[in-house]
Amino acid sequence: MPFTKSQQIEAYRRMLRIRRFEIEGTRLFKAGKIPGAYHASTGQEAAIVGACMALRDDDAMTGTHRSHGHPIGKGADLNGLMAELMGKETGICKGRGGSMHLADNSVGIIGESAIVGGGIPLATGCGLSAKVRRSEQVTLCFFGDGAVNQGTFHESLNMASLWKLPVIYFCENNGYAIITSVARSHGQPSIAKRAQAYGMPGVVVDGQSVSDVFDATSEAAARARRGEGPTLIEAKTYRFDEHNVGLLVPGEPYRPPAEVEEYTTRRDPIALYRQALSATGFSDSDLCAIENEAAEAVSQAIEFAERSSLPDPATLYDYLYSNPVESRLRSH
Repeated sequence: MPFTKSQQIEAYRRMLRIRRFEIEGTRLFKAGKIPGAYHASTGQEAAIVGACMALRDDDAMTGTHRSHGHPIGKGADLNGLMAELMGKETGICKGRGGSMHLADNSVGIIGESAIVGGGIPLATGCGLSAKVRRSEQVTLCFFGDGAVNQGTFHESLNMASLWKLPVIYFCENNGYAIITSVARSHGQPSIAKRAQAYGMPGVVVDGQSVSDVFDATSEAAARARRGEGPTLIEAKTYRFDEHNVGLLVPGEPYRPPAEVEEYTTRRDPIALYRQALSATGFSDSDLCAIENEAAEAVSQAIEFAERSSLPDPATLYDYLYSNPVESRLRSH
């Protein structure tokens, strides 16, 4: 299922927004304006956007600790996202979620978690809900290569396979869990092959090619909507930055310098896609206009977030608990 011309433009726009957002977010974090930790998804834009653009607006999604880019890939409002990272009341979680615990129901994001593999069972439950409701909704579940050795990965894929749940398990395999390589931590380094144990398709895709990721995810989504169950996609991608901003690793570099250079100079997903768009007839002025638009959108989000107020300390315990009975009574 190839991209239409409008989808090509939108894919490029979202990839650029993620890249600019992460660049500015890193700068703001170093300046002390974003609390906590900061895990940038720079370099993984094609995997994120290609997968998200294969979804319907009402499809659900779960993310990871490295998930600033995922809401943008699904079309989230940049203002609320940047404000959330700064801990402001105008954030998508009113400043309570921060960098690693985002949720945005407006674009179907039911939660992102700093717990490795924490989103996998949530996505499985969301898929079960869709099947029970017969909504034909799909859940896209992002996780990293480090999560596939967690028990929740195996339990969730087994359940999803048995019950033919409409879930796309999407592994952003950037090769390293913090500083530990896949080769040193996986007895079976091919993550996609693990799908065979659960009777579902396992697909390997070039995570630096947004169109390849879109095609693979679109096929998995169509399969899920037909009631044929889950798919495991392994997108081979790469993070350009350290695991988190400011991480200092003593001793020899854990990533070979030649490997880092290969991805950051010749395998940059945005540069690759720009070349592809140029080859299909987009002019340099067309592409520059999209690039300027993305930069301006992030600048406006920063201005919005910096103007916004921090939450009132008196509201510290607000939103901690929900009374479903009381909520149901109010709805009637």
